[in-house]
Amino acid sequence: MAPEFIAAGPALLMENARRILVIADAHFGAESGFSRNGVHIASNSTDRLERICSCIEETDPDLLLFLGDLKHSVPVMSWQERTELPRIIKTVRDLVPFRLIPGNHDGGIERFLQPEELLSGRGAMIDGTWYVHGHMHLPPESVGNLIVCGHHHPVVSIYDEVGCALRAHPAYLMAEVNEACAGIASGETGRRTRILFMPAFFEYAGGIDVRKIHTSRLSPVSRCFDCESAEVFLSDGTYIDRLGALVGDERA
Repeated sequence: MAPEFIAAGPALLMENARRILVIADAHFGAESGFSRNGVHIASNSTDRLERICSCIEETDPDLLLFLGDLKHSVPVMSWQERTELPRIIKTVRDLVPFRLIPGNHDGGIERFLQPEELLSGRGAMIDGTWYVHGHMHLPPESVGNLIVCGHHHPVVSIYDEVGCALRAHPAYLMAEVNEACAGIASGETGRRTRILFMPAFFEYAGGIDVRKIHTSRLSPVSRCFDCESAEVFLSDGTYIDRLGALVGDERA
C-alpha cells in the first residue's frame, strides 16, 4: 500500500480495504493565538476548510482522519475556536465520516465531537496502518507497521545554483524506526517499523527543516529513526533525496 500524495492539501490518501484521507495539523483558531502575541491577521479558516473540502472531493474517501491538532489554542479554548469549530466540523461531517486522533493542541475539542469521532491519543490501527499524532512515545502495537504521524511540521529548503535558499516547502519524511531507541520491542514478523512524518495542513505553520528533526527533541520518536536512509518528498510526491545526502550538503 503506497501513500498517494495530495498536493492540494498537503494530505495523504491511503488505500487498502478502504480509502482513507489523512490530514495533519490544521490548527483552526491559530490566528487568535497569533493575535495574543502581537501578530494580527484575519481568520483564514474558511479558506482552509475549503481546501479540506477540495481534498475530499478530489479523493472521494470512505473516511477522513485528522492526525491531531485540529484546533490550536492551549490550554484553553479561544473565542475563535468556540465560534468557528462547530461550523467547520458540521461541514466536514456532512461530507464524509471522520475521526480525530487528538494531539497536544486538542484539549476540550471533545465537546464538539460525537463519541465515535474521537479516537485514543495513543493512536490507532486503521486498515493496516498505525496512525498517531506524534508527540508521545510509540505504543508497542505499532511495531512492524507503517506509522503515519503529524506534529513535527517537516519542511525542506530548496536552494538555487549559488546556494541561496529560495523558500521552505512542506515535506514528507519517510524513515525506518530504530525500535530499541523508540522503546518498542522488535516484531516477531520480522517486518521493519517505518514512519512517515506528514507536513502541516495549516498554511502558516512554518516548520522544522527535515535536516534538523532528528536533533529537535520535538518528540520521543524524532531522535529514533535512521537519518542516512530516510527519504524526503515534497507535498506533491516529488522525490528530493535521501536525508543523509541533504544533511551532508554544505548549504544545510
